[in-house]
Order: sequence, then structure tokens, then C-alpha cells
Amino acid sequence: MRLNTAISRQESNVLATNKVLKNTYLLLSMTLIFSAVTAGAAMYLNLPPLGMIVTLVGFYGLLFLTTKFSNSALGLLFVFALTGFMGLTLGPILSMYVKAFSNGHELIMMALGGTGVVFIGLSGYALTTRKDFSYMGGFLMVGVLVAFLAGIGAIIFAIPALSLAVSAMFILLMSGMILFQTSQIVNGGETNYILATISLYVSIYNLFLSLLQLLGAFNGRD
Repeated sequence: MRLNTAISRQESNVLATNKVLKNTYLLLSMTLIFSAVTAGAAMYLNLPPLGMIVTLVGFYGLLFLTTKFSNSALGLLFVFALTGFMGLTLGPILSMYVKAFSNGHELIMMALGGTGVVFIGLSGYALTTRKDFSYMGGFLMVGVLVAFLAGIGAIIFAIPALSLAVSAMFILLMSGMILFQTSQIVNGGETNYILATISLYVSIYNLFLSLLQLLGAFNGRD
């Protein structure tokens, strides 16, 4: 009897995990498409950059609301509000690359392709091996905080070399975050698909921007 109960509980956990995975990747694909649409709209309308303060306030404000309502239908609304807003911030950046480099479109496609390869490769590894990467959580949080502060310093003091170093750091950190976040879903550490979607979206967004910056610095043609 106990064996049957244990097996039944294990099967229920597997079904729950598969449901979270399915919902996460479905919502993630929808938000990425929506974000691409808003980025395209920003480029078409030639919107100016929103500025660091507006971007940070908008991002953390919508992130707070998404987290607060992650267990209700409102959470879905705020997910799309957040990812749409991030698309609006991305549009002016992409426009800048298109205008600044003769191969701007090529750089964007290379960064997009690189982001896709990294995400699919690392997610596939975490899904197939089902390894527990939860031990990386603390290191990644500290690393992101350090890189974030260094990035602000690079902007304020206009240090190109530091900015490139921060981009390289973010590529490594976001790759680690994808492994960590996927592992959390697979092993039952994350059961809310809205929160899982936002975590993966932010990692993909930062990974793409960091790759784009490095490609622009080393492969951009005036």
C-alpha cells in the first residue's frame, strides 16, 4: 500500500512538473513574440531611448506587480505588460545598431541566433540530464549584482573596456541562470509558470543584449 502511494505521488509530481514546463515554454514563446512586436513598433516609430531611470522604474515596477499577482489571472496581464515594455526599451537600441553599423542587421541576427543556440543547448542539457543546479543560485545572484553595479559604473564614467567586460560577465551569468532556472522547474523548485517565464525571459533578454554589444564592438563595420 505504501509503495503504491509513493508511486502515485511520484507520478503526480512528474505530471505537475511537465505541466509547469509546458505552460512555461508556451508563455515564454508568446512573450518573446510580443516583445519582438513591440520592439519592431518602437523601431518603426523611431522612438527615442527611454533612459536608464525610466527603464529601471518601469522594469522593477512591473516585475513587482507580476510577482505579486503571479498566482492570479492578473499575473498574465502583467507578464505581457513587462515583456512588452522591455520590447519598447529594446527597439531604440536595435535602431542605434542599424544606424551606427553598415552590418547592423547582420549583427542583430547573429546575436539572435547565438542567443537561441545558447538557450536551446543549455535548456536541453538541463532537461535531459535533470541535474540539480540549485547550488549555483547564491553565486549567480551575487555575480549579477556585481555585474549590474559595474555596468552602471561603466555608463556613468563612460569606460568602454569595463562595459565590454560587463557584457562578457553577463553572457556567462545568464547562461548559468538558464541552467539554474530550467533545473529549478525540472526538479520541482519552481512550480509557478509565470515566475518561471519571467526568469527565463530576463535571462534571454540580457544574453541577447550582451552578445549584441560584444558583436558590435568586435565585428561592427562603420
